[in-house]
Amino acid sequence: MILVTGGAGQLATALARAPDVTVVGRPAFDFEQPASIDSALAAAAPTLVVNAAAWTAVDAAETNRDAAMRANCDGPARLATLCAEAGIPLIHISTDYVFDGDKGSPYVESDRTNPTGVYGETKLAGERAVLAANPRAIVIRTAWVYSATGKNFVRTMLALGQTRDHLRVVADQRGCPTAADALADIVLGVARAATAEWRDEYGGVFHSCGTGETTWHGFAEAIFAEAARHGARVPTVEPITTAEFPTPAKRPADSRLDCSKLERVFALRQPPWQSSLAGVVDALLARAPASA
Repeated sequence: MILVTGGAGQLATALARAPDVTVVGRPAFDFEQPASIDSALAAAAPTLVVNAAAWTAVDAAETNRDAAMRANCDGPARLATLCAEAGIPLIHISTDYVFDGDKGSPYVESDRTNPTGVYGETKLAGERAVLAANPRAIVIRTAWVYSATGKNFVRTMLALGQTRDHLRVVADQRGCPTAADALADIVLGVARAATAEWRDEYGGVFHSCGTGETTWHGFAEAIFAEAARHGARVPTVEPITTAEFPTPAKRPADSRLDCSKLERVFALRQPPWQSSLAGVVDALLARAPASA
Protein backbone atom coordinates (compact mmCIF):
# COMPACT_ATOMS: atom_id res chain seq x y z
CA MET A 1 0.00 0.00 0.00
CA ILE A 2 1.18 3.51 -0.89
CA LEU A 3 0.56 6.26 1.65
CA VAL A 4 0.12 9.73 0.14
CA THR A 5 0.22 12.92 2.18
CA GLY A 6 -1.38 16.12 1.01
CA GLY A 7 -5.07 15.62 1.74
CA ALA A 8 -7.19 17.36 -0.89
CA GLY A 9 -4.23 18.78 -2.85
CA GLN A 10 -4.13 18.45 -6.63
CA LEU A 11 -1.55 15.67 -6.78
CA ALA A 12 -2.93 13.77 -3.78
CA THR A 13 -6.40 13.87 -5.34
CA ALA A 14 -5.03 12.50 -8.62
CA LEU A 15 -3.09 9.76 -6.84
CA ALA A 16 -6.13 8.78 -4.76
CA ARG A 17 -7.70 7.23 -7.87
CA ALA A 18 -5.21 4.34 -7.73
CA PRO A 19 -6.60 1.29 -5.87
CA ASP A 20 -3.56 0.74 -3.66
CA VAL A 21 -3.27 4.35 -2.48
CA THR A 22 -4.36 5.76 0.88
CA VAL A 23 -4.39 9.53 1.25
CA VAL A 24 -3.97 11.36 4.56
CA GLY A 25 -4.30 15.05 5.32
CA ARG A 26 -5.07 17.53 8.05
CA PRO A 27 -5.94 17.18 10.87
CA ALA A 28 -4.98 13.48 10.96
CA PHE A 29 -1.66 14.27 9.28
CA ASP A 30 -0.25 17.74 9.89
CA PHE A 31 3.36 18.90 9.73
CA GLU A 32 2.47 21.45 12.42
CA GLN A 33 1.77 18.49 14.73
CA PRO A 34 4.86 16.23 14.59
CA ALA A 35 3.17 13.46 16.59
CA SER A 36 0.60 13.10 13.81
CA ILE A 37 3.36 12.15 11.38
CA ASP A 38 4.42 9.24 13.56
CA SER A 39 0.88 8.04 14.22
CA ALA A 40 -0.24 8.24 10.58
CA LEU A 41 2.72 6.22 9.37
CA ALA A 42 2.34 3.63 12.14
CA ALA A 43 -1.37 3.21 11.43
CA ALA A 44 -0.95 2.82 7.67
CA ALA A 45 2.17 0.58 7.62
CA PRO A 46 2.78 1.40 3.93
CA THR A 47 5.33 -0.07 1.54
CA LEU A 48 6.14 3.43 0.21
CA VAL A 49 5.20 7.03 1.06
CA VAL A 50 4.59 9.92 -1.34
CA ASN A 51 4.91 13.31 0.33
CA ALA A 52 2.71 15.72 -1.59
CA ALA A 53 2.04 17.92 1.44
CA ALA A 54 3.69 21.34 1.43
CA TRP A 55 3.35 25.05 2.02
CA THR A 56 2.64 26.20 -1.54
CA ALA A 57 1.46 29.79 -0.96
CA VAL A 58 4.49 31.38 -2.63
CA ASP A 59 3.81 35.01 -1.72
CA ALA A 60 2.54 34.29 1.81
CA ALA A 61 5.75 32.38 2.53
CA GLU A 62 7.65 35.66 2.43
CA THR A 63 6.06 36.71 5.74
CA ASN A 64 5.62 33.21 7.19
CA ARG A 65 9.12 31.75 6.96
CA ASP A 66 8.89 29.60 10.10
CA ALA A 67 5.60 28.00 9.09
CA ALA A 68 6.85 27.40 5.55
CA MET A 69 10.02 25.81 6.94
CA ARG A 70 8.02 23.48 9.17
CA ALA A 71 5.84 22.37 6.27
CA ASN A 72 8.51 22.20 3.57
CA CYS A 73 11.56 21.02 5.53
CA ASP A 74 11.12 20.01 9.15
CA GLY A 75 8.02 17.88 8.64
CA PRO A 76 9.32 16.10 5.54
CA ALA A 77 12.62 15.46 7.31
CA ARG A 78 10.76 13.71 10.14
CA LEU A 79 8.73 11.72 7.63
CA ALA A 80 11.90 10.68 5.77
CA THR A 81 13.49 9.54 9.03
CA LEU A 82 10.48 7.39 9.90
CA CYS A 83 10.47 5.87 6.42
CA ALA A 84 14.18 5.08 6.74
CA GLU A 85 13.56 3.40 10.10
CA ALA A 86 10.81 1.33 8.47
CA GLY A 87 13.07 0.49 5.53
CA ILE A 88 10.71 1.93 2.91
CA PRO A 89 11.22 4.47 0.09
CA LEU A 90 9.91 8.02 0.21
CA ILE A 91 8.98 10.02 -2.89
CA HIS A 92 9.13 13.72 -2.02
CA ILE A 93 7.58 16.30 -4.35
CA SER A 94 9.57 19.50 -4.90
CA THR A 95 9.58 22.48 -7.22
CA ASP A 96 11.25 24.45 -10.00
CA TYR A 97 11.50 27.37 -7.54
CA VAL A 98 14.78 25.94 -6.22
CA PHE A 99 16.33 27.63 -9.30
CA ASP A 100 16.70 31.35 -9.97
CA GLY A 101 15.67 31.08 -13.62
CA ASP A 102 18.82 32.72 -14.99
CA LYS A 103 20.37 29.72 -16.79
CA GLY A 104 18.73 30.39 -20.16
CA SER A 105 18.07 26.73 -20.95
CA PRO A 106 16.24 23.85 -19.24
CA TYR A 107 17.64 22.89 -15.86
CA VAL A 108 19.07 19.44 -15.21
CA GLU A 109 19.09 17.93 -11.74
CA SER A 110 22.77 18.70 -11.10
CA ASP A 111 22.54 22.41 -11.95
CA ARG A 112 23.31 24.93 -9.24
CA THR A 113 20.30 25.79 -7.10
CA ASN A 114 19.67 29.39 -6.11
CA PRO A 115 16.11 30.08 -4.92
CA THR A 116 14.98 33.70 -4.99
CA GLY A 117 12.33 33.53 -2.25
CA VAL A 118 11.31 31.84 0.98
CA TYR A 119 9.17 29.21 -0.73
CA GLY A 120 12.06 28.02 -2.89
CA GLU A 121 14.50 28.23 0.03
CA THR A 122 12.34 26.06 2.27
CA LYS A 123 11.64 23.55 -0.49
CA LEU A 124 15.36 23.25 -1.22
CA ALA A 125 16.07 22.77 2.49
CA GLY A 126 13.44 20.04 2.47
CA GLU A 127 15.04 18.26 -0.46
CA ARG A 128 18.39 18.19 1.30
CA ALA A 129 16.91 17.06 4.62
CA VAL A 130 14.91 14.25 3.03
CA LEU A 131 17.87 12.95 1.02
CA ALA A 132 20.10 13.07 4.09
CA ALA A 133 17.59 11.20 6.25
CA ASN A 134 16.67 8.33 3.94
CA PRO A 135 18.97 6.53 1.49
CA ARG A 136 15.85 5.45 -0.41
CA ALA A 137 14.52 8.97 -0.92
CA ILE A 138 13.43 10.10 -4.37
CA VAL A 139 12.88 13.82 -4.94
CA ILE A 140 10.71 14.75 -7.93
CA ARG A 141 10.77 18.41 -8.91
CA THR A 142 7.81 19.63 -10.94
CA ALA A 143 6.26 22.94 -12.01
CA TRP A 144 3.12 24.84 -12.97
CA VAL A 145 0.77 22.12 -11.68
CA TYR A 146 -2.91 22.33 -12.58
CA SER A 147 -5.97 20.07 -12.57
CA ALA A 148 -9.74 20.08 -12.73
CA THR A 149 -9.83 20.55 -8.94
CA GLY A 150 -8.22 22.95 -6.51
CA LYS A 151 -6.82 26.42 -7.04
CA ASN A 152 -4.66 26.70 -10.15
CA PHE A 153 -3.95 28.84 -13.21
CA VAL A 154 -6.27 26.98 -15.57
CA ARG A 155 -9.32 27.29 -13.35
CA THR A 156 -8.51 30.90 -12.57
CA MET A 157 -8.24 31.82 -16.26
CA LEU A 158 -11.51 30.09 -17.11
CA ALA A 159 -13.29 31.81 -14.23
CA LEU A 160 -11.97 35.24 -15.20
CA GLY A 161 -12.88 34.61 -18.81
CA GLN A 162 -16.53 34.28 -17.85
CA THR A 163 -16.78 37.90 -16.75
CA ARG A 164 -13.95 39.82 -18.42
CA ASP A 165 -13.40 40.81 -22.02
CA HIS A 166 -9.70 41.57 -21.53
CA LEU A 167 -6.98 39.93 -19.43
CA ARG A 168 -3.34 40.86 -18.89
CA VAL A 169 -0.96 37.92 -18.39
CA VAL A 170 2.80 37.80 -17.82
CA ALA A 171 4.68 36.82 -20.99
CA ASP A 172 8.32 36.89 -19.83
CA GLN A 173 8.25 33.91 -17.46
CA ARG A 174 8.84 30.57 -19.15
CA GLY A 175 8.19 27.08 -17.85
CA CYS A 176 6.54 23.69 -18.31
CA PRO A 177 2.84 23.27 -17.44
CA THR A 178 2.10 20.00 -15.65
CA ALA A 179 -1.27 18.29 -15.31
CA ALA A 180 -1.72 16.65 -11.90
CA ASP A 181 -3.05 13.46 -13.50
CA ALA A 182 0.02 13.14 -15.73
CA LEU A 183 2.31 13.78 -12.77
CA ALA A 184 0.40 11.16 -10.75
CA ASP A 185 1.06 8.59 -13.48
CA ILE A 186 4.78 9.35 -13.23
CA VAL A 187 4.79 9.14 -9.43
CA LEU A 188 2.96 5.82 -9.49
CA GLY A 189 5.38 4.47 -12.09
CA VAL A 190 8.34 5.46 -9.95
CA ALA A 191 6.65 3.98 -6.87
CA ARG A 192 6.02 0.65 -8.61
CA ALA A 193 9.67 0.42 -9.67
CA ALA A 194 11.01 1.44 -6.26
CA THR A 195 8.94 -1.13 -4.38
CA ALA A 196 9.42 -3.97 -6.87
CA GLU A 197 13.21 -3.93 -6.62
CA TRP A 198 15.19 -1.04 -5.21
CA ARG A 199 18.22 0.09 -7.19
CA ASP A 200 20.73 2.68 -6.06
CA GLU A 201 20.16 4.69 -9.24
CA TYR A 202 16.57 5.31 -8.10
CA GLY A 203 17.71 7.51 -5.21
CA GLY A 204 18.22 11.24 -5.65
CA VAL A 205 16.63 14.08 -7.60
CA PHE A 206 14.54 13.84 -10.77
CA HIS A 207 12.55 16.32 -12.85
CA SER A 208 9.07 15.65 -14.23
CA CYS A 209 6.89 18.19 -16.06
CA GLY A 210 4.62 18.25 -19.05
CA THR A 211 6.66 17.84 -22.22
CA GLY A 212 7.26 21.14 -23.97
CA GLU A 213 7.34 24.72 -22.77
CA THR A 214 5.50 28.02 -22.89
CA THR A 215 4.98 31.31 -21.04
CA TRP A 216 2.09 32.16 -18.74
CA HIS A 217 0.67 34.23 -21.59
CA GLY A 218 1.05 31.34 -24.02
CA PHE A 219 -0.52 29.02 -21.47
CA ALA A 220 -3.49 31.35 -21.09
CA GLU A 221 -4.01 31.56 -24.84
CA ALA A 222 -3.91 27.76 -25.08
CA ILE A 223 -6.46 27.48 -22.26
CA PHE A 224 -8.89 29.76 -24.07
CA ALA A 225 -8.31 28.00 -27.38
CA GLU A 226 -9.40 24.76 -25.71
CA ALA A 227 -12.31 26.53 -24.01
CA ALA A 228 -13.49 27.87 -27.35
CA ARG A 229 -14.12 24.29 -28.50
CA HIS A 230 -16.84 24.15 -25.84
CA GLY A 231 -18.37 27.45 -26.87
CA ALA A 232 -16.98 29.23 -23.82
CA ARG A 233 -16.59 32.99 -23.70
CA VAL A 234 -13.05 33.94 -24.79
CA PRO A 235 -11.41 37.22 -23.75
CA THR A 236 -8.45 38.87 -25.41
CA VAL A 237 -5.19 38.16 -23.58
CA GLU A 238 -2.62 40.96 -23.50
CA PRO A 239 1.02 40.04 -22.88
CA ILE A 240 2.69 42.02 -20.09
CA THR A 241 6.06 41.94 -18.32
CA THR A 242 6.78 40.72 -14.82
CA ALA A 243 7.54 44.31 -13.84
CA GLU A 244 3.96 45.22 -14.73
CA PHE A 245 2.61 42.58 -12.35
CA PRO A 246 4.72 42.81 -9.17
CA THR A 247 4.38 40.14 -6.47
CA PRO A 248 5.89 39.84 -2.96
CA ALA A 249 7.96 36.83 -4.04
CA LYS A 250 10.20 36.95 -7.09
CA ARG A 251 9.41 34.25 -9.66
CA PRO A 252 12.12 32.55 -11.75
CA ALA A 253 12.03 33.98 -15.25
CA ASP A 254 12.89 30.69 -16.95
CA SER A 255 12.35 27.56 -14.88
CA ARG A 256 12.10 24.99 -17.65
CA LEU A 257 13.12 21.55 -16.41
CA ASP A 258 14.97 18.90 -18.40
CA CYS A 259 13.23 15.57 -17.65
CA SER A 260 15.54 13.24 -19.57
CA LYS A 261 17.06 11.68 -16.43
CA LEU A 262 13.67 10.34 -15.35
CA GLU A 263 13.13 8.84 -18.79
CA ARG A 264 16.61 7.32 -18.77
CA VAL A 265 16.31 5.72 -15.32
CA PHE A 266 12.61 4.86 -15.11
CA ALA A 267 11.56 4.92 -18.80
CA LEU A 268 8.85 7.43 -17.89
CA ARG A 269 7.90 10.67 -19.62
CA GLN A 270 4.88 12.94 -19.45
CA PRO A 271 2.84 13.67 -22.59
CA PRO A 272 2.94 17.09 -24.28
CA TRP A 273 1.44 19.69 -22.00
CA GLN A 274 -1.04 20.71 -24.70
CA SER A 275 -2.68 17.27 -24.79
CA SER A 276 -2.92 17.13 -21.00
CA LEU A 277 -4.44 20.62 -20.98
CA ALA A 278 -7.11 19.55 -23.47
CA GLY A 279 -8.19 16.76 -21.14
CA VAL A 280 -8.42 19.04 -18.12
CA VAL A 281 -10.42 21.71 -19.96
CA ASP A 282 -12.72 19.01 -21.29
CA ALA A 283 -13.26 17.71 -17.74
CA LEU A 284 -14.02 21.21 -16.47
CA LEU A 285 -16.26 22.51 -19.23
CA ALA A 286 -18.11 19.26 -19.84
CA ARG A 287 -19.75 19.68 -16.45
CA ALA A 288 -19.75 23.46 -15.96
CA PRO A 289 -17.49 26.49 -16.36
CA ALA A 290 -14.72 26.52 -13.77
CA SER A 291 -14.80 28.75 -10.74
CA ALA A 292 -11.87 29.78 -8.58
